[in-house]
Amino acid sequence: MLDVIASISALTREFETITHNMANAGTVGYKRRSNAFSKSLETNGEYSAGNEDLSSMFDFSQGSTVETGRPLDLALFGKGFFAVETPDGPLYTRNGMFSTNQNGQIVDSIGRIVAGQSGPITIPGNVGISQLYVAGDGTISAGSTTLGKLRLVDFEGNENKLVPTGDSSYRMPDETIIPVAAQHMVIKQGYQEASNVKIIEELVDMIFVTRLYEANVKSITAQQEASSTLMSAAMG
Repeated sequence: MLDVIASISALTREFETITHNMANAGTVGYKRRSNAFSKSLETNGEYSAGNEDLSSMFDFSQGSTVETGRPLDLALFGKGFFAVETPDGPLYTRNGMFSTNQNGQIVDSIGRIVAGQSGPITIPGNVGISQLYVAGDGTISAGSTTLGKLRLVDFEGNENKLVPTGDSSYRMPDETIIPVAAQHMVIKQGYQEASNVKIIEELVDMIFVTRLYEANVKSITAQQEASSTLMSAAMG
């Protein structure tokens, strides 16, 4: 009975993960989350009640790109993140849907300052957004004038230690892990990186998890009925 209850708990968590992924299928820069439980099923094709691994990780594989033509829509190709400054420390994101605030500083979709290598990047008032050119390495210029260079970072294999903070952003909880400059990444201006969620795959996983859940519930019901029958027989 305890094994089956543990299975139901694992399957519930897996279902919640799948529905969260599906809800963010249209979120720019979103990276799907997967549980070790589902990974085990995909790899082994086997299921044993009570042996579920509830640990989870993010799938940081590249999402497809969507052309927007907006000068401050920036898609990343390769491993790495943009850095965003907050009062509680830096956050990291693949969502490159940027704009400028009232001070001309480049900010993300909720107004947080996007980090440059030498601090915030400010666009002068006499420079129109359409005049901006963003090079593949993150250097931003207007005509012959360089305005700054985006801070692009990589965690060298430690990405799955990142903790989600919402809005497709993450923080690194372990301060001993310091991000380094991204070496194998290119920015494409005028594009957005779409979520890497594949709806069909999530739907298939959802159906499979639902069937396992139903089977476990039936198992509990059968065990309860058997116990009830035994009790009735014992009591005459």
